Amino acid sequence: MNFKHLFTVIGLLFAFTMNAQNNAVLSGTVKTDQGKLVKGATIIIVGSAIKTTSNEEGRFSIENLEPREYNLSVTYKNYFPLEQNITVASGQNTAAFMLEEIPSMLEGIVVTAQKREQKNKDVPIAMTSYGSDFITKQGTYEYDALSDFVPGFQVQIQSVNNPGVVIRGITSDSGDSRVEPRVSIFQDGVSISKSRGSVVELFDVERVEVLKGPQGTLFGRGAQIGAMHIIQNKAKNETSGSVKVGYGNYNQVLTTAYFNTPLVKDKLFIRAAGIYNGRDGYIENRSGGDLNGKQTLAFRTALKYIFSNKTKIDVIANWQKDTPPGTSFKSGSYAPLGGDLSPNSFADLERGNELGVDRSVKGITAIVKHNINANWDLTSTTAYRDFNSDEAFDADGTAAPALFFKEIAEGKQFSQELRFNFDNNSKFRGFFGGNFFAEKGKQYVPWELNEQSFAMLLLSPANFVVNGIPQFLPNIPNDPATFGPAAGLPLSASNFEGNTNYSKNASGDLFADASYDLTSKISVTAGLRGTWENSNAGYQVDDAAAPSNVGYLTGAYPNNLFVGTNGARIEANKNFLSVVGRFAVNYMVNDNVTLFGTTSRGRRPNVINITAANTNILANEIVWSYEVGAKSLFLNNSLQFDVNAYIYNYSNFQTSVTKFVDGVFQSTTEDSGNASSFGFEAAFQYALSRHASFFANYGYIDAAFDNTDANGNPQALAGNTFRLTPKHSVSAGLDLSAAINKSTDIFFRPSYTYKSKVFFEETNLPNISQAGYGIMNSRVGLIINKKYELNFYMNNIFDKKYIVDAGNTGGAFGIPTFIAGVPRLFGVQASAKF
Repeated sequence: MNFKHLFTVIGLLFAFTMNAQNNAVLSGTVKTDQGKLVKGATIIIVGSAIKTTSNEEGRFSIENLEPREYNLSVTYKNYFPLEQNITVASGQNTAAFMLEEIPSMLEGIVVTAQKREQKNKDVPIAMTSYGSDFITKQGTYEYDALSDFVPGFQVQIQSVNNPGVVIRGITSDSGDSRVEPRVSIFQDGVSISKSRGSVVELFDVERVEVLKGPQGTLFGRGAQIGAMHIIQNKAKNETSGSVKVGYGNYNQVLTTAYFNTPLVKDKLFIRAAGIYNGRDGYIENRSGGDLNGKQTLAFRTALKYIFSNKTKIDVIANWQKDTPPGTSFKSGSYAPLGGDLSPNSFADLERGNELGVDRSVKGITAIVKHNINANWDLTSTTAYRDFNSDEAFDADGTAAPALFFKEIAEGKQFSQELRFNFDNNSKFRGFFGGNFFAEKGKQYVPWELNEQSFAMLLLSPANFVVNGIPQFLPNIPNDPATFGPAAGLPLSASNFEGNTNYSKNASGDLFADASYDLTSKISVTAGLRGTWENSNAGYQVDDAAAPSNVGYLTGAYPNNLFVGTNGARIEANKNFLSVVGRFAVNYMVNDNVTLFGTTSRGRRPNVINITAANTNILANEIVWSYEVGAKSLFLNNSLQFDVNAYIYNYSNFQTSVTKFVDGVFQSTTEDSGNASSFGFEAAFQYALSRHASFFANYGYIDAAFDNTDANGNPQALAGNTFRLTPKHSVSAGLDLSAAINKSTDIFFRPSYTYKSKVFFEETNLPNISQAGYGIMNSRVGLIINKKYELNFYMNNIFDKKYIVDAGNTGGAFGIPTFIAGVPRLFGVQASAKF
């Protein structure tokens, strides 16, 4: 080897050695002061352009460093910035950073309403977002409790099988399998909107977002007037858990817990959570058992798999079982034996312990997120869900064996969505994609009756129940002048019949939504969603077990009530095409205040309405929305104030109608013509310090049917207020705490809600309503070492008597029933975190 070659080899060895000495790697984790791993923290080497962010597991890595001391800065939203000197040696180095939460930071200010993380202030949508801390502190495990704190949002739950969800006066509550809801309820990006399967327990959730106004672009065809999105906690790369137990009056028992742990280091994690929430009914039923109780058991398992640095997979499986006692549809016309007509006192409903709900809901969702490059990523959401519900209820609200019904509903659905998200970290961001949705469902309504009691209701309602004792008519009165050939015919003491509606639907969507910054202060957002729907609807009546002579009175012979379909299923099929969209403008006044304005078009799909007599297709229900508002965030994200106003114009407004006309019972969906709505909302949150925060909300809604329809014809419901819609609603609450010593804090959390008068039917009958009322709740307790909590709670402190619904099926026969509201509930709860 000559010297030239020798020097070349020595030079290469020297260069390699120097490079190896400089090739130091710094890896580590970022956690909160509560021990939770942080995704998205920014790690910067001060004085250089070198920076990185922590991944889903809170980990980061910086390579090709020169061995020496560095000053690192770590920042993350809602936490104090951290600077720390780290000495880096050759090879692998590790570091761990712990961030302290800013004490007066509001929760729930970061949302994903537009399919990307943004501050609520920057989203041109009127919305309310609450995180897990708020939900836990208020003890809101059910929708109706949460809705009290959201302006413009009302939820009425007759039972888990029959909720009424209302956004800005528009109610979504039909159990008919052929009818699409107006308000979408989503769980981790998957629709769970069908009424009989939509009520799920709010446990171990990350946050709940309520979006108001048409949201078809973002959430699809069932979001004509708004959407509620439940984001559940996913599995994380940490070991953590909590458990809470509680006991209260009416034998109220609460147990909820979660546990999260890695299964395969840095690759596979699992999170399991569950809840049991139950209590006895607060209305005694003299025929047996109790009414208006709760019995819910639910479990969830979540897995996260880190396939690569770019691809992550979440799988979430949910199961819920509800077996509460029956609903107290208490008669307002006939008092029980020894009782009165108050909905809040004991009842005497036929069948006693047979009344109630047996419902199961289960589903599985797989979410795959893949980072294509710095600007593009892909999200795939695949889901299957089904529900089965069997509810038995006494529709006449008495001990008479006249109107004992069941509703047996079932549904299955599959959905697949692909969404491409774009953000160039400059002026343009948005998404586009497609969705396929298929569902199959039915609603079966069997009816068991004593014809002698039912005939008494039809022919002599004043004597239907006398002094709490049911009366019977053994024969049709022997009056040929009135009853013709039916005069004197005998009536059976027992009979049975039923009807079923069916649906089988498929839909395909193409959608796009994007925002563009025109200037540093002004941005515009536009979105469109085109939908193809194939709707199949069916209807069938099961004839009475034995021909009924009552049918001569109702016109339904050989049945009692349901006009027969000759034992066959009547079916219809139709394809529909539609487009919805939105346009919004955001103006950033400064770093704290944003103004927005939106125009959007919402749609509720056409209904194929089939009865034994005819089949007709109701026009799709259309709403145009116009809204302006202002959002603000001050004092280091500790003070938030939002205000907005809106106008809605509806056409082809659809109404579910149950009535008994000329002896014929009808339960259909009808086109009620045009309607309009005006409203105003305000929301305020202020975290004064770590030990004090306050919130207040106000909503005003003026929603009514127009005087004339689109053709200038007078409308039957002209001027009537929408059902379940208070003109004024208010909520407010405090969260105060004080240190007793270094390890123990005492807290006090009062809250108050008020709703003005509500009508329960579009007919606006004065006796089918609830006057305005307010409810005061409170919690007081101790927190020890930030891990253990003991609290005493009391809801409806002053034991306000009110009703949550009136009219119902009994109202169709002229004997409305009433459902009592929840009385004073109190108890104690203890929890621990680890």
